[in-house]
Amino acid sequence: MKKHGIFIKVFTYTVIAILLLVSVTAVLFSGQFMLFYRTLQNRQIVASYEPLVRRIQTSNNNDIAAMAQRFYENNQSFEFLVVDNNNNPIYATAKADTSDNFSGDFFFVVHKDKNFSIIAQSRTGLESLYRDLAFRVLAVFAIMLALSLFCAYVFARQITKPIRQLVNSAGRMANLEEVPPPVERKDELGVLARDTYFMYEKLKETISRLEDEILRERELEETQRYFFSAASHELKTPIAATSVLLEGMLENVGDYKDHSKYLRECVKLMDAQSKTISEILEIVSLNHGKIAPVPEKVDLRHTVEGILPDYQTLSDSKGLRIVTDIPEMQTCFIDPKMLRKALSNIILNGVQNTPQRGEIRIWSQPVFEQYRLCVLNTGTRIDDAVLPKLFDPFYRIDQVRDRKRGRSGLGLTIVQKTLEAMGIDFALENTPEGVLFWMDLPQLFCHGPSTPII
Repeated sequence: MKKHGIFIKVFTYTVIAILLLVSVTAVLFSGQFMLFYRTLQNRQIVASYEPLVRRIQTSNNNDIAAMAQRFYENNQSFEFLVVDNNNNPIYATAKADTSDNFSGDFFFVVHKDKNFSIIAQSRTGLESLYRDLAFRVLAVFAIMLALSLFCAYVFARQITKPIRQLVNSAGRMANLEEVPPPVERKDELGVLARDTYFMYEKLKETISRLEDEILRERELEETQRYFFSAASHELKTPIAATSVLLEGMLENVGDYKDHSKYLRECVKLMDAQSKTISEILEIVSLNHGKIAPVPEKVDLRHTVEGILPDYQTLSDSKGLRIVTDIPEMQTCFIDPKMLRKALSNIILNGVQNTPQRGEIRIWSQPVFEQYRLCVLNTGTRIDDAVLPKLFDPFYRIDQVRDRKRGRSGLGLTIVQKTLEAMGIDFALENTPEGVLFWMDLPQLFCHGPSTPII
């Protein structure tokens, strides 16, 4: 079934209301018009026969017929008759109806007294006036009707235009299409349009947030699947190697008879596995927010100098030179343990990946009310496609060599999770001189000698 638009409905209802109003007005006006016409006609007839009435009243009643004849000769368009008190005709024009059963279309008693009555049976010249007046009245009503229809059309169009625009906008909103802001109006339709558009904008924001949340959930699920898969593989390898060593020792096969030697190998494997498990648990705790930062006043230069001795032996064995340039009095407000943990992994990663007799540079500089701490491994470069993957758990550029060197592939993952937990911006990028890792640490602002204001 075809549905009619709101314009058709409003226009139809408006036209019906106007037609009813015009019809009622026409009926009332026509009644008054007919009453006016009859009154005017009666007055005209009475005035037309007034000379005859006066002559009859002022003369002998025996001359009524003669006076009526002379009156008729002067007014031959009149049809009338004069009767006595018994309704017997005294005089009648040629076309007058004198029968007892009158069948004409006009009968009007002009005058009646105790002696005679004058009855008119024709109208007295108002027909042309009546037709002209009736034509004018019809023309006026036709113009009124046409004007009413035009006004109804304009009214319906103006009323339904904003509603149709709102319906079209609502349809586009339902399809999540772009919709321009509504035209400013101060009536109820304007309020409705603004509220609808506001609700549409909020709905878009909510949908966008939900889509982002779903995407993050999917990424998290994918990351978790990869993490558990890689963790299972990493843990299975040392367990399998330890099992082989223990079975060889139990069977006293070949070199495995030297129990002391291979027991030490088993201990090394278990230590490496214990370290890997600890790092996995640390990553899980950081992911779930179980490790909360406790910010304190930290001297940046002192913190870096306190970490470097732990890697002096390894750097000396590779002939590396570590150069630092951190000014004094650069104070941050940050969790010292988490900062040392992240820095230790970054410096260790730099020492392990810098070529023999290379140089590692560590410096800091103010950047937008922060201190940017930089660690540069000179003489190295990493494929740009590989850089983001370095933060993935258990990812190694050289899987075989790095595993043999005791690298778990979790160092940069711990760095990432630690810095994210503290809300610190960081990046790993290639530069013309080498691979640069930087992090932005919040400055400590002091009000007075010791009160920190964050």
